[in-house]
Amino acid sequence: MSDQVYYHSYLNRDRMVHIVDGDPGTCEALSVLFRLEGFQTRFSTDTEAFRMAFASSVPDIVVLNLEDRFGPTHPTLRLVKDRQMGIPVFVLLDRADVGGAVEAMKLGATDVFTKPFDSEKLMRAVRDALRRDVHLGAVQGGRRPVEVRGFNQLTPRERDVLQRISNGQSNKEAGRELGISPRTVEVHRARVMEKLGARNTADLMRIVLTG
Repeated sequence: MSDQVYYHSYLNRDRMVHIVDGDPGTCEALSVLFRLEGFQTRFSTDTEAFRMAFASSVPDIVVLNLEDRFGPTHPTLRLVKDRQMGIPVFVLLDRADVGGAVEAMKLGATDVFTKPFDSEKLMRAVRDALRRDVHLGAVQGGRRPVEVRGFNQLTPRERDVLQRISNGQSNKEAGRELGISPRTVEVHRARVMEKLGARNTADLMRIVLTG
């Protein structure tokens, strides 16, 4: 199916891409590439600057150079994935490194690209990631947690409503348990679906069951 069915580029204006690379030229080039696609961008040339920025403003996408020449970046990738917010992370390698690529994927990277990379392939991978609701986290204790984009945005009441929807309860039944009207349940339900990117109730169930 075409990109237009599942991917809405007009939403890019509300999406932030944070680029982390020790080479300012790479940061500038990638920033231009993403801005041409309508994204907002910011970049850091060292991992400490990224950590400070990440603490104040969580991006929608991270493009991270995993080379050691400007500081240990594996902890940076883990920092992003440990938040379990479903943020796609695309790792850049300055040179072909199978071991580095495997390690990045174990830590939850969405994809790995070696310089010089095909910009269209990168953008296609970004579009594919933004279509998906579910992403894998870093391996922890032999298990790989599932991250679902949007769950962190839900209010406690929205989580309550989602729990009851997942249990198959009607708006009336959920409202009776929560002490709110069926109409209020419907409002919360609509907000949950919007935040999780669900097109209908069946889609919402798929996201919940997968996550």
